[in-house]
Amino acid sequence: MNIEVYPGSPYPLGATWDGKGVNFAVYAENATNVELCLFKSTEEPTENVQIKLTERTHHVWHAYLPDIKPGQLYGYRVHGPYEPEEGHRFNSNKLLIDPYAKAIAGTIEWHDSLFGYEVGHPDEDLSFSKADSAPYIPKSVVVDPNFDWEGDKAPKVPYHKTVIYEAHVKGFTKLHPDIPENIRGTYAALGHPVTIKYLQDLGITAIELMPVHHFVTDRYLMEKDLTNYWGYNSIGFFAPDVRYSSTGVLGEQVVEFKKMVKELHKAGIEVILDVVYNHTAEGNHMGPTLSFKGIDNASYYRLVEDSKRYYMDYTGTGNTMNAMLPSVLRLIMDSLRYWITEMHVDGFRFDLASTLARELHDVDRLGSFFDIIHQDPIISQVKLIAEPWDVGEGGYQVGKFPAGWAEWNGKYRDCIRDYWRGADSMIGEFAYRFTGSPDLYQDDYRKPTASINFVTAHDGFTLNDLVSYNEKHNMANGEDGKDGENHNSSWNCGAEGPTDDPVVNDLRAKQKRNFLTTLFLSQGVPMLVAGDELSRTQQGNNNAYCQDNEISWLNWKAADKDLLEFTQKLIRLRREHPTFSRRRWFQGQPIKGVGLEDIAWFLPDGKEMSEEHWNQDHAKSLAIFLNGRGLHSRGPLGEQITDDSFYVIFNAHYEPISFKLPLKKYGDQWTKILDTSENRVGEEGITYAARKTINVAGRSVVLLHHPINDH
Repeated sequence: MNIEVYPGSPYPLGATWDGKGVNFAVYAENATNVELCLFKSTEEPTENVQIKLTERTHHVWHAYLPDIKPGQLYGYRVHGPYEPEEGHRFNSNKLLIDPYAKAIAGTIEWHDSLFGYEVGHPDEDLSFSKADSAPYIPKSVVVDPNFDWEGDKAPKVPYHKTVIYEAHVKGFTKLHPDIPENIRGTYAALGHPVTIKYLQDLGITAIELMPVHHFVTDRYLMEKDLTNYWGYNSIGFFAPDVRYSSTGVLGEQVVEFKKMVKELHKAGIEVILDVVYNHTAEGNHMGPTLSFKGIDNASYYRLVEDSKRYYMDYTGTGNTMNAMLPSVLRLIMDSLRYWITEMHVDGFRFDLASTLARELHDVDRLGSFFDIIHQDPIISQVKLIAEPWDVGEGGYQVGKFPAGWAEWNGKYRDCIRDYWRGADSMIGEFAYRFTGSPDLYQDDYRKPTASINFVTAHDGFTLNDLVSYNEKHNMANGEDGKDGENHNSSWNCGAEGPTDDPVVNDLRAKQKRNFLTTLFLSQGVPMLVAGDELSRTQQGNNNAYCQDNEISWLNWKAADKDLLEFTQKLIRLRREHPTFSRRRWFQGQPIKGVGLEDIAWFLPDGKEMSEEHWNQDHAKSLAIFLNGRGLHSRGPLGEQITDDSFYVIFNAHYEPISFKLPLKKYGDQWTKILDTSENRVGEEGITYAARKTINVAGRSVVLLHHPINDH
């Protein structure tokens, strides 16, 4: 086959169709030769055209091919030294995925040829494999970037009005009876009217998708008939994973993803992506050669300084991307910008973000990665959320990320779990977490919205399992129950797993309401895990990363309708009352013209708490006055924002406690609008006068309301 080849351009990297042909460009600093391989179809085992790239500019190999169209399948073979001990693993027998591929057709078919060395050889990865991997590796795809966005605009929901919903593309809709069967578990299903109405009725403003970058299921999982369900094993940082496409593999997955985003945006819902730039699916020195390792191993990975055969592993997955290198920084920034400008996503949650901050071995919060993001006019304007830890020394960095970043607040999760299960915990820490964690964020010129509050996440127990199991039950994962976190801060309420005991089940239901109420009344940004509002269970599995089945999928037919309604009303309460979603910190000072603090803390006897009470181990009961006139915020037109006042009573003690309401100056009459012991929100309730006594059930929350016009 005779194909014309023009010099082309080193920029942009990847395969770029301009309407007349395609420019191919790949970065490989230490390579000696690069070959572009073209394939007729996904069924063809080897390439039908091989083109040697002769143009090289600033370590980028490039060529322009006229008449090549979208849908074209391709890959690279890269030549250079195979010297693992020097950090080089070039092997031109391996077909490689383009790091900038906008789509990837199909998934890996595991075979020994995918490894750069001879599997089973006594010299391990120092041996050299001559087997061709092309028949077993998915091919990169040229895509058509054109799409009718119909004037799509980003919702740009401010952080203080944001409610995040963490969901898995497949698991969320796979069993949904009202979604057409042929699209369940796909991007199309997430953009379906049934899904969107559910999200709107729930009241969430942003859906945070677990990884959709094209990922790989490890060989050892496949051999155990398991899979990498969660997707934290990326290989294509520009390509939406093909498994979630209902329309095709030759670029159709890109169009389907864009349609999903467009429909969610029409409903005012933002799309946040969980992204994994800290490592790739190529594993350690014994891992496969799929892309980066064969294109230029030393230009992408953190290698052990005095033994470059091996990888620095701050991620627990075998390798670490080297975000100190310009080539890797460019890759990450180009990927982020692509998802914002071309795919219209609204933000990112960075998996193991401390890894990206590492300069040498230390975690440096002013590392090059953050410097570059901070000055980027596109990336700096979207939501940036860090998972502020990794597995390396000093990797737990909660509260230490730069201004402009929000963080998954692991300290919030741990504190709230301990509080409601009755563990010894300081009431002072509970107060910090409830008010947005000022001890973590206030001194750094950050706002309460820097704290992403959560009680559960994809990793760990679901909310239902948090109150149903004392121990993890992970035998289905095939690791003899050794995997997964051992310290869950969970409590089964009296029986391990499902039970017919009505007392235990009632307590579990109440505890779920307690957790949700605490979450949505706390300052900061609440994150709800998909299905927690439906009492979804994973049968005690706290590490369901490999369970692409009913363990992980939402069972819509078994949905807890009462809890769903309770959650909807809680979110509505938060949305309607800015008291629960402040933009500024509490000051604890009297407000001019009112004479009351913006927040005050009370003991059950109705007296304000004193300093000595804050460090009591066993203090489980307190009340909080939230002054609606003390928001210290203005609206878009400069108007002063005010709200009703609220009195929140927390009783984590197992027995009922009588609470005396505070003095009349805080409110002459209070109406109960929420009581977690009654499963009721927003209904007409009992009214109490100042200084009256209210009996609060054991392990429950009561919310009292005082209208602003009655102050």
